[in-house]
Amino acid sequence: MSNPLWTSEEIAAATGGRLSGRPFTVDGVSIDTRSIEAGDLFVALAGARDGHEFVPQALAAGAAASLASKSVDGSSIVVVDTLKALEQLGEASRERASQARRGAVTGSVGKTSVTQAIRAGLERAGRAHSSVKSYNNHIGVPLTLARMPRDTERAIFEIGMNHADEITPLSRFVRPHAVAITTVGPVHVENFPDGEIGVARAKAEIFAGIEPGGVAVLNADNKWFELLAEEAHKAGATVRSFGAGKDCDAQLVDFAPEPGRAVIKARLHGKALDFPILQTGFHWGPNSMAVLLMLEALGVGLDDSLAALGGFEPLAGRGAERAIKLPGGVFTLIDESYNANPISMGAAFASLGARKTGGRRIVALTDMLELGAEAPAFHAGLAEPLDAAKVDLVFAAGPLMKSLWDALPPTRRGGYAESAAELAPLISAAVEPGDLVMVKGSNGSRAGAVAAALSALDVRSGETG
Repeated sequence: MSNPLWTSEEIAAATGGRLSGRPFTVDGVSIDTRSIEAGDLFVALAGARDGHEFVPQALAAGAAASLASKSVDGSSIVVVDTLKALEQLGEASRERASQARRGAVTGSVGKTSVTQAIRAGLERAGRAHSSVKSYNNHIGVPLTLARMPRDTERAIFEIGMNHADEITPLSRFVRPHAVAITTVGPVHVENFPDGEIGVARAKAEIFAGIEPGGVAVLNADNKWFELLAEEAHKAGATVRSFGAGKDCDAQLVDFAPEPGRAVIKARLHGKALDFPILQTGFHWGPNSMAVLLMLEALGVGLDDSLAALGGFEPLAGRGAERAIKLPGGVFTLIDESYNANPISMGAAFASLGARKTGGRRIVALTDMLELGAEAPAFHAGLAEPLDAAKVDLVFAAGPLMKSLWDALPPTRRGGYAESAAELAPLISAAVEPGDLVMVKGSNGSRAGAVAAALSALDVRSGETG
């Protein structure tokens, strides 16, 4: 039988808390009663509602005990501040698993996909641990650390931010041996008075906790590469670059998308590589280079790295493809509904334009958020890459997308609505067999509702047997 994740004695020692009730052991740590598993420690955090209200629900769902700052039902470790205690538990986890090589990923786009692709490689090489979902903030990072088994050999963490000074403490929690910055662009830019350079400096905070002699994997094609490389060197890191240039440690030579996959030609430290992946978006060219360099830095062999990339499937809302059956045939739905910004929009359109299709190229777009005063211009600016990709019809939803709608030629206008819910029936009525349809937008502008409506058109969805 494997060791428990934590004993009550260990939790009390890590957090300075005291045991209330019977001693216990736990096999997991949770902050959400909706996803709690039997044997978990439930951490009662303060939020929109006080987490202590949910302790009875957590215990009923199988939680073994709770981490609390007041008297609650069942066994618990009582502390002054549950968030601080969660941070301390994460730090204790890192210290006891000192043999683990840790990596961290940040960037304006692609964090979650790259993190999960790295995880796939780590799992092939030994006992691995990683972030789940997009657990990349001041709660998600210490929670992921606190969940790390004591015998972990390699771990990968996603680190995100909306403002300056958010990444620094998270990097210091993780103390990574290798970090990657996927790219830097105008994302969350409304929170930075100095604009995109402020975003770049905030991403460079990832170096704050890097272990001595650590590796920084950076995008040489990004305009902020020199700034980031300089900051990495100041932190004592060795820079490994990826991009299209011949001087890159991981050079992307060619990316050839096909239905449901792509073939990549690359050079890793000068050695030619040719391998398939189950992705079609152009951004997966540089993403794959970053993954290879990170896995190398974390001690994973090249064969395992290529096998992991070759078998890694698109995540939900991040490029997953599905053939939707209509009465007269099928159309292809590319679901990019999880998130959007000017960088990822441009990459998505270029990928769509490179696809061979006998039907029409159609996009359904919802507002890109957190772009500040320049938001209307960013949206109107999408007309050019849409034209370059030879997109036939554009369906758009939201007040910001109205700027794009107004910039489109009449022949490219498929339909406009003020909300995603109102747009869904317009595009649903327009799609035909043979079409290649992409849905993309920010999660907050409900692009997922459009993708769900298109999926629901599948005449097979009602079949049984």
